[in-house]
Amino acid sequence: MFSCLIPVPFAGCRRPQGSSLSHSLTFSSYGGPYSKKLPSLTSTSTSALSCFSCLSRKHTTLSWCCSSQEQFNSGKLLMRTKSFTRIVAQSEIAGAAITDTDADPPSEVSLLSKARGIGFYAVTAIAALLLIVLMLVQHPLVLLADQYRRKAHHLVASVWATITINPFFNIEFEGVENLPPSDTPAVYVSNHQSFLDIYTLLTLGRSFKFISKTAIFLYPVIGWAMSMLGTIPLKRMDSRSQLECLRRCIDLVNKGASVFFFPEGTRSKDGHLGAFKKGAFSIAAKTGVAVIPMTLMGTGGIMPPGKEAILNTGSVKVVIHKPIRGTDAAALCDEARTVIAGPLNQQS
Repeated sequence: MFSCLIPVPFAGCRRPQGSSLSHSLTFSSYGGPYSKKLPSLTSTSTSALSCFSCLSRKHTTLSWCCSSQEQFNSGKLLMRTKSFTRIVAQSEIAGAAITDTDADPPSEVSLLSKARGIGFYAVTAIAALLLIVLMLVQHPLVLLADQYRRKAHHLVASVWATITINPFFNIEFEGVENLPPSDTPAVYVSNHQSFLDIYTLLTLGRSFKFISKTAIFLYPVIGWAMSMLGTIPLKRMDSRSQLECLRRCIDLVNKGASVFFFPEGTRSKDGHLGAFKKGAFSIAAKTGVAVIPMTLMGTGGIMPPGKEAILNTGSVKVVIHKPIRGTDAAALCDEARTVIAGPLNQQS
């Protein structure tokens, strides 16, 4: 229901241990693969040249090899073909990038992970279709009684997230005592690792407003639920939209609602914490409310970024840190990032 709140390596050049480059070329011919180890090189220009010094001639088993630059520059070996040009370009790139061809190939996605992914989305879709009806029915009353916080809607969203999560993974919360009272406005921030972060945060037991791309509001069911929850739309590359988003957040906080931000602005692809943007901390500094830093761990391993169709096994941990306050947005930003990074550094 709210689930969208959000060339083949060239094997000619590789770097072994040490500071110099050593290259090995393997070419397949009718006589079988041929490999020659070339001397260590110390510059990318020589690297690219040496990568061509052992070439297998097309349609024959004859291999041409030269061990010196003089031999390479002789007219007998300079064959200006498309294949040769392609090898030249690839070798220059490989020499500069130092591609490690000894790295292990990516592991295949298991059938279990694929099956779990299908089950996850089946459960979340069925739960969303049932609970959206409840939200539609109660929406007029919510607007009358709790226009800004909309805790009744957030409770429905929390039930939806819990129903979806429970069959597939467990969540451990640490530092729950650091959460402010449910009626106290605050600015919540955390790292962002996975599509599952939204589900995890909805089970926290606190109502807050998420920020989402405007395009998501056009989706049936998802968009309706987000609108009823009071999710704040944002056009990421539009400066006016960003200013309007901050203005609305400040207004909501002043009226008693809480807001939630992923200060990195996007999901981390490798689990490392990215640079923080200051928007969330500007809101806290201007309104005087506390910043509640949280560290999410495990979601990226269960559903890695870019692999939303699968669901690996695992568990999730949420560390809720002590509130921080201040009037300097930059100082708040630095302190929150340091606090959030702590458990991630210990984990790695």
